[in-house]
Amino acid sequence: MKAQVTHFLKNLVTIKGKNKGLVLYLDDQCAYTDLLAELKTKVSDPALDSDTEVTVHLNKRYCTDSQIQELSEVVQTNPHLKVVATTSDILTVEKSDQLIRESQSETYVGIVRSGQVVKAEGDLVVIGDVNPNGRVEAGGSVYVLGRLKGAAHAGTKGNRDAVIAASWLEATQLKIDDELETMTDELSSLSEQPEMECAYLHTNGTIIIDRLQELRFIRPQISTFKGGS
Repeated sequence: MKAQVTHFLKNLVTIKGKNKGLVLYLDDQCAYTDLLAELKTKVSDPALDSDTEVTVHLNKRYCTDSQIQELSEVVQTNPHLKVVATTSDILTVEKSDQLIRESQSETYVGIVRSGQVVKAEGDLVVIGDVNPNGRVEAGGSVYVLGRLKGAAHAGTKGNRDAVIAASWLEATQLKIDDELETMTDELSSLSEQPEMECAYLHTNGTIIIDRLQELRFIRPQISTFKGGS
């Protein structure tokens, strides 16, 4: 009589349900070929029979673009599964450089004239006026040491904690992340003197204009000063 050989899965792929689908957590210590083999077995489970969006999480495994593509194709051999994202805990050199750029500030000295657009990946400091139809954009916050009479967009890459501050806030349009506020006469009249004001995004999703002095309470994390009092 021949001995029966039973193959046990090594639990290299963990499937967890989330509100918007499934997350496949992949082991980051095993051989890639072993991972691929188990992934094929896991996604062929007959229980996975409803249309579902899938996120593949690599943990600390570094994968090339072709390997990421291969993993997605294996998952999608099950016609009910669709890979919508691939995430990992790896910080690439490119991502590290991007984070450094976004944490820094850039300074523009001069007038931002009508039709001109000034952009920065991190915070943007403008020493001068932003004229009507001029535009300033920043991945972080926007600070104008002058009159802001044009349009300003802070948090262009999803930073909802970004703020817009100006010596004189008379903007025609304010935008933080994807929330837009067109300045009407009614909004402008909320402040008798638009001097030294800031705009920030409230938790309810609306843009609020307040005195600049309140910024240290509204966004205390903006201050990075480490010196004494």
